[in-house]
Amino acid sequence: MMKKMISTKGLSTEEWLRYRRLGIGGSDAATILGINPYNSILRLWEDKTGRYPVEETENEYTHFGHVMEPIIRREFERRTAYRVRRSNFILQSTEYPFMLADLDGITRDDEGNLCIWEAKTASEFKRTVWEKEIPEEYMAQLQHYLAVTGYQKAYICAVVGGNSFYCHEIQRDETYISKLIDMEKNFWDCVLTGIPPKPDGAAATASYLGEKYKAGQKSEIILPHDAEQLVETYGKLEESIRHLKTQKETVSNQLKAMLGEHETGRTKHHIVSWKTIVKHTTDVDKVKEHLGEAYKDCLKESSYRKFSVA
Repeated sequence: MMKKMISTKGLSTEEWLRYRRLGIGGSDAATILGINPYNSILRLWEDKTGRYPVEETENEYTHFGHVMEPIIRREFERRTAYRVRRSNFILQSTEYPFMLADLDGITRDDEGNLCIWEAKTASEFKRTVWEKEIPEEYMAQLQHYLAVTGYQKAYICAVVGGNSFYCHEIQRDETYISKLIDMEKNFWDCVLTGIPPKPDGAAATASYLGEKYKAGQKSEIILPHDAEQLVETYGKLEESIRHLKTQKETVSNQLKAMLGEHETGRTKHHIVSWKTIVKHTTDVDKVKEHLGEAYKDCLKESSYRKFSVA
């Protein structure tokens, strides 16, 4: 069951963002699952606990997503004859009050059942994904919405590359929702207690930590007692990776031997390629020879922190 938390009509962007901090929205679900390439669970925790001012982070993609939404809605209605109406409310789960939903729209299927409607825009690089399915981060968003509303179905439409329209029908997945609710509940407990969640393995989390602690200090600390177990686990994983890498290289070399001088080979279900790639790099010695000491003016300094376990 759900209830209407607040009407979004006349709600300013700042007010809308403040209400979003009162719970977990659909766009937060992928971050909590560790599949959002653009946001870390640690950054999300900082947001929900108010550790920095409320601010709109709209970029070109989100801006034109808002611009295109009415056009995508009309195209969906034209192709399906299903009418879409705006929700105009932030919805809240009555069973799990920390779960919120702000839907792009609501429609009905042929049986008259209420369904979620969602609009997206995507770059040309995402075409192959949208042709077959939807990006996994949007699956998390839709299953979150289905959990909040209790609906059984969602439609998600996207304009890809500015000129292709894709529409997918998504069914409610109880197994997925059960896992999602558990992870969201654990995250919200971290918000309520003020204790940050444990870092996950997402690339966005690595980027977050690298940026937050990019200025390393030449100092030493004694790590917490549970670090010893983490170090041992890290070592075992490193050994497993080395073993798997050797196995992979063995298979790769066997296939290369089969290809010989040929760039491409086919099996019944696969294509194997071993192509020549030409790269152009700068010969530093020649640059020094031609420019002398002036070559230093062409250097650009960068830094990063190298992680290792001994």
